[in-house]
Amino acid sequence: MLDRPTTAAEIKGMYIGGHWVPGSSMFADINPSNGHVWAHVPDGGRQEARAAIDAAQSAFPAWSQMLFQERAAILLKAADIWERRKMDFVTAVVAEGGGWFGKGMFEAGYVPEVFRAAAAMCYNSIGEVLPSTHGKVSMAQRVPMGVISVISPWNMPGILTSRGFAFPLAAGNTIVLKPSEDTPYTGGLFFAEIMEEAGIPKGVFNVVTCSRERVGEMGDELVENPLVKGVSFTGSTPVGRQIAAKAGAHLKKACVELGGKDSLIVLEDADMDRATSAASFGAFMHQGQICMSVEKVLVHESIYPDFLREFVARAQKLKTGDTADNANVIGPLINDRQVERVKFQIEDALAKGAKAVLGGRVWDRFVEPTILTNVTPDMAVWRDETFGPVAVVVPFKTDAEAIALNNDTEYGLSSGIITADENRALEMIPSLQTGMCHVNCSSVNDEPHVPFGGSKASGVGRHGGKWSMETFTETRWITLDRGHRPFPPVF
Repeated sequence: MLDRPTTAAEIKGMYIGGHWVPGSSMFADINPSNGHVWAHVPDGGRQEARAAIDAAQSAFPAWSQMLFQERAAILLKAADIWERRKMDFVTAVVAEGGGWFGKGMFEAGYVPEVFRAAAAMCYNSIGEVLPSTHGKVSMAQRVPMGVISVISPWNMPGILTSRGFAFPLAAGNTIVLKPSEDTPYTGGLFFAEIMEEAGIPKGVFNVVTCSRERVGEMGDELVENPLVKGVSFTGSTPVGRQIAAKAGAHLKKACVELGGKDSLIVLEDADMDRATSAASFGAFMHQGQICMSVEKVLVHESIYPDFLREFVARAQKLKTGDTADNANVIGPLINDRQVERVKFQIEDALAKGAKAVLGGRVWDRFVEPTILTNVTPDMAVWRDETFGPVAVVVPFKTDAEAIALNNDTEYGLSSGIITADENRALEMIPSLQTGMCHVNCSSVNDEPHVPFGGSKASGVGRHGGKWSMETFTETRWITLDRGHRPFPPVF
């Protein structure tokens, strides 16, 4: 059993302008496994968001002009501090987010690599020299934008928060971070502790928190304030649409990484053990609360019975319960709204003729690993993102049919193909309407330096490595006229 984590007394406040600021009111941060109050967190609003934006704006000139190696040094120090404190994060994320211990350890190991990858970007080229028709020295330079708002999600608060701010920070931008109200500590205030200890200058990195009731107020300020030059959002497609629309109305850049309805395509020559393990991990890791989760398993009809039998056998070994017990791999869904959505999809599918060959039981905030067959397109579980431990298994006859089943969704985030024939997979990939595809692996994949993002309703823009640097910088054209370009004589 894990020790119970950080108490409310250890929540220092919001982090604004290099200072810990107590809130005028507080909201309850709930442990989703047991429903107990885990901490009390400052409930900020427009005023606190505006103060953080002003602090970030004031800090921008000095931070953007700081020597690149000095910015890199702070990010590298943050990585080292994080590694020293990784068990603090694991303990907190298990309680605050309901994740399995192994999931917490994975996040804790991943985040330092995000900081290091961002630090490495400080040493990369920031532009290029172009040819000029007039013999000028012509340069295209990437320059920081200013204040970037980062709105991060609850499901992977370590990875998705660090990814959202580390690269813009490396580029010379300043940050105002608003974590999810479901994980305000692990997705926000814990990072403030890390960055403060790393020596981040005052105002460069700020964290504001709020309850669900004040999300609209704070969120509007973080998008619409004229000092904010860009927005990084990871979360649901409905909210992402709103943020992108508001950012667009103000002619601001927005990188929005949204939902998915991802498929794992299992061809008839697939290694069965690899296929079932990829399906189990992809569908049930963190209760399926991952944007890249495998929600549709498309299996060639010739191996469908064998695959289904072995997939069920593998998944039924996963234990469900309070993740304070490390043996429970399937923890709670994050809140009651998520439970109701998943419960509705299961009940809707069963009422319309689907069969639960595994699971289907829902209690409190827990949902057993559930595998559904006989699913048809009129069911919500086929059409809508589930974000829970539910997988549908569907047979197909041809590669073209598998591609059509994969594409039958408004989403287009990730996908996977399991096959012994890599060339066959590579021939299929151009027809898959997804931003990412992984051959002989699950759709759940990420690395700090890769172009992470989707197509269609799964988002706009890319996170990771040089792609983040391009997203959160502006391009400036600079010329040096050394050939004295002639002007028309009339002038």
